[in-house]
Amino acid sequence: MTNFTSVLKKLYIHPLLWLVMAIGIATAHFLELIMLLFIITIHELGHGMTAQHYSWRVKRIALLPFGGVAEMDEHGNRSLHEEFWVIVSGPLQHVWLVGAGWLLMQGSFVSEELFTLFFQLNLMVLLFNLLPIWPLDGGKLISLLLSLKYNYLKAYEITLISSLSLLIMFHLSILVIAPFHLNLWIVLSFLYFSLWMDWKQRRYTFMKFLLERYYGNSHQFANLKPLPIEGEDTLLTVVERFQRGVKHPLVVLEKGTEVGKLDEYELLHAFFAEKMTNAKTKDLLYLY
Repeated sequence: MTNFTSVLKKLYIHPLLWLVMAIGIATAHFLELIMLLFIITIHELGHGMTAQHYSWRVKRIALLPFGGVAEMDEHGNRSLHEEFWVIVSGPLQHVWLVGAGWLLMQGSFVSEELFTLFFQLNLMVLLFNLLPIWPLDGGKLISLLLSLKYNYLKAYEITLISSLSLLIMFHLSILVIAPFHLNLWIVLSFLYFSLWMDWKQRRYTFMKFLLERYYGNSHQFANLKPLPIEGEDTLLTVVERFQRGVKHPLVVLEKGTEVGKLDEYELLHAFFAEKMTNAKTKDLLYLY
């Protein structure tokens, strides 16, 4: 109960949402709008509650004129297991929502028409969020899957590029199916803007990922993945190979022969505290 209250306190309603509600009243779509907002709120609270369960730093649960977003102050250094459940906990809320709606219909508390509308809205929100487009839940799942194979930076860049390609395809389909649907155009604009901003700030996001590791927030990683590196590699080249969900013992090689080992913290300390971004990794063997 305490966790729920804590997450609920972080609920934020965008001022423009009140305007949208007023328009809904004026156009006789108020009931539909209220149901949609309720569904979106439960969806985002699902993310927030699961994140709170794993002791994530939840910034806020924002309800926007075109949907909702659960904002976390985490930067890719939680276990992939935790990240998976935080992502899917939103879509999973629709299962019990539809189940509860069906029971209310069976008990004659709501009409069949009202349940049908409720079911359709749940399905719409679920399917939209599962689109493999960043920053939707489907896009985050794709990013998580790519993180199993690629380093953090490459997985993030592939996610953004593939998301843009899929968004353009989705956009073209909307032009054919519903060219005059205002809400869809607003959502599409938001997605384009999000992708553009995330691409523009991808190196900054990557640095936040590294800083979290440097300050010890990757201590929960149970999996170790040794990272072979050449002595001539610069520190920047090495940190760009760091992956999510694992810690890297660094094996320094010279012409294929191991000449020493480094802990990733030692390399990150040299990278951030000593500003040795362009130093060669073999130089650190003489420092530590």
